[in-house]
Amino acid sequence: MMLATSAAWFETSVAAARGAANLQDQFVAFHAADSALTLCAQRVAAGEVLSREAAVNGEPAAWKVSAAFNAAAFAPIAVWPGSFEPPQCAVEAWRLATRPAASAWLLTARGYGRTRDTQAWLQLQLVVDNGIVERHWRRIVARPF
Repeated sequence: MMLATSAAWFETSVAAARGAANLQDQFVAFHAADSALTLCAQRVAAGEVLSREAAVNGEPAAWKVSAAFNAAAFAPIAVWPGSFEPPQCAVEAWRLATRPAASAWLLTARGYGRTRDTQAWLQLQLVVDNGIVERHWRRIVARPF
């Protein structure tokens, strides 16, 4: 009986340790993506980084296509501690139908954990209208590709 109880506690401890390691890996990916998104937004607002493509009507969707994202993405941070690869950011220009004088971009960031499979995706809708900067942040729950 004592052996069975010890084995059960050991299995519970191993499962808890794995869960904690996975959670820590997700935190690394999230913070990498969040930092990349922040740096990318600062550079776009300063006019340093702009979209390579022309502005599109409606919300941009190129970030959902692997080839398009990889072609447009850049790494605003050279190395991220505990990350498989540096976080990446892609910028897509956006034409707002209701505010034609405004400049708008959809910024998409991808951060990694220890492996390629651990990813966090974040987005920021950045709008500059008459010198006023608006930021609308969102987390992408499912990986697009």
